[in-house]
Amino acid sequence: MKHSPRLWTVLSCSLLVASLGAGATACGGSDDNPLSARPYDAGDHVAFNQAAGGRPVDPNRPFEVTSKGTGSRITDVTVVDTQGRRLAGELSAKGDRWHSTAPMAAGVHYTATVSTEDEGGAPGQRTLTFDTTPAKKVLQVEFGPDAGKYGVGQPITAELNEPVHDKAARALVERGLVVDVPPDAEGAWHWVDDKHLHFRPKEYWPAHSTVSVRSNLEGVKVTDDLYGTASKPLKLEIGDRVEVTTDAASHYLTFKRNGEVINTIPVTTGKPGFSTRNGIKVVLGKQYYVQMRGDTVGIGGSEYYNLPVYYATRVTWSGEYVHAAPWSVDSQGYENVSHGCTGMSTANAAWFYENISEGDIVKVINSIGEDMDTFGNGYGDWNMDWKDWREGSALVGGTQEGRNAVDQARLRPQV
Repeated sequence: MKHSPRLWTVLSCSLLVASLGAGATACGGSDDNPLSARPYDAGDHVAFNQAAGGRPVDPNRPFEVTSKGTGSRITDVTVVDTQGRRLAGELSAKGDRWHSTAPMAAGVHYTATVSTEDEGGAPGQRTLTFDTTPAKKVLQVEFGPDAGKYGVGQPITAELNEPVHDKAARALVERGLVVDVPPDAEGAWHWVDDKHLHFRPKEYWPAHSTVSVRSNLEGVKVTDDLYGTASKPLKLEIGDRVEVTTDAASHYLTFKRNGEVINTIPVTTGKPGFSTRNGIKVVLGKQYYVQMRGDTVGIGGSEYYNLPVYYATRVTWSGEYVHAAPWSVDSQGYENVSHGCTGMSTANAAWFYENISEGDIVKVINSIGEDMDTFGNGYGDWNMDWKDWREGSALVGGTQEGRNAVDQARLRPQV
């Protein structure tokens, strides 16, 4: 009697296995179920409105698949290009017609897979490959700056070879410019004009992060006669968070790295009539030696100068630098005597030159000069309020701030 429970367990399991085995045999042994057959060639059951004879397809015309009325019906259609982009379409309730509901890309290769079902329920399949005709007019995007390592203030730029005016077309362009950003960086594109866009996050880029941008516009119809084409992607490595603040009233420059003040330098800035611009500027580049002449920036007469300048860090295209100015050492820390640049001793300028990088932030406060331009004279992007910046986007302008569905479609956070 002690062994009865174990014997019952074994018998029960044996019966269960036998029962499952019988069930499996019953399901797998029938040749009558139409779903068990391999799909038949449905080439004689469907027709295409384009791509006959291997000719290129007109991307401006809808792509259509129809049943030939031989008792079969269409159950599914997928049309995918070489980039994995699926063409949107709609299947009729009767299964006798499928047609695209979005424009096809121009100058790309597609694979169309049509699934069918005959009167008895047997599955069929037809695969067709075709190319679309190339666009006569293309939109190309050139991203900037050059790939490399930059400071936390470096904006991404996109220059178009053709102007885009219409808001809907601009929104389409923005959707195709995919920015891979750190998960905690909210950003947006801003249209500077019809051919130029800038992208920046709400705050400076996180230090030691990676930012990349690519275009998904290849073959995409932007306007009636304009299609996107392939563009070179861009990847930036972000360095330390370097923030320089020049106080034109106290005549001192404060240099911070990753939130810590590491140097304070006496300086001189622009004198009355040549006052240094207030606001946030982004380092554009560095030159060990520059011959500076007054006439290149419209300064002549008694104010004319022609000087060799060393350790020059450029912050505007119009000629504003942070540089060595040994001729004004006695004024540095006390008064403003320059023609708009920020001058310091040669030793301090050499240190600054070695510790500053392209894309770092240089901010001027308490100057009696004008404000830094947002665009056109370097990167003044950070001087625009975030709300106003978002209004310059064709996608998120006028929407509530945050990572909404539109943001998610445009941004691809790194994981």
